[in-house]
Amino acid sequence: MNFLAHIYLSGDNDLVKIGNFMADAIQGNKIDHFPPNVQKGILLHRAIDSHTDAHPIFRQGTKRLHKHYHHYSGVIMDMFYDHLLAKNWNRYCNTPLPQYAAAFYKSLDDNYDILAPRTQRMMVHLKKEDWLSKYATIEGISFILMQMDYRTKHKSGMTNAGVQLQEYYTEYEQEFFAFFEDMQKFVADKKTELGI
Repeated sequence: MNFLAHIYLSGDNDLVKIGNFMADAIQGNKIDHFPPNVQKGILLHRAIDSHTDAHPIFRQGTKRLHKHYHHYSGVIMDMFYDHLLAKNWNRYCNTPLPQYAAAFYKSLDDNYDILAPRTQRMMVHLKKEDWLSKYATIEGISFILMQMDYRTKHKSGMTNAGVQLQEYYTEYEQEFFAFFEDMQKFVADKKTELGI
């Protein structure tokens, strides 16, 4: 899953959300220079990624994409799942998505000094283009896939992934509901283990 799902699954603690959000920008296991709740967010992110990558429902979705996108299939699936979470946001959260996103962007600004340099650079685009809210529409997710394709120098072909999303939309959405229910249970146990 991508940014929105990681942030949402973190719960209410802003520092856990930040750690979970920026974990991909942090290499290796040297994370003890971050505040404790940021460290917990990083560890939670890594557990979520491992659980997602091994999950049979997620893997079923990537199989539909593999012939077109090869090793980028998992990245595209992460984006599809963020789209489906955003589209069905009121099923999971009482705070409207634009308001939720704005609060998270403010938390990034408030904690700018503890962000990894890569996250500091990327958050400018995240906020300016309001990626988290944009995930909710096919046009929005297609725009973000196009931006990601540009960053891979068009090697990924992700610009075209909206075609597969629309072709198999019903299947992806039903799979997402089942997957996310399982993920929420997994995360609840992991958060207890991490003391979140």
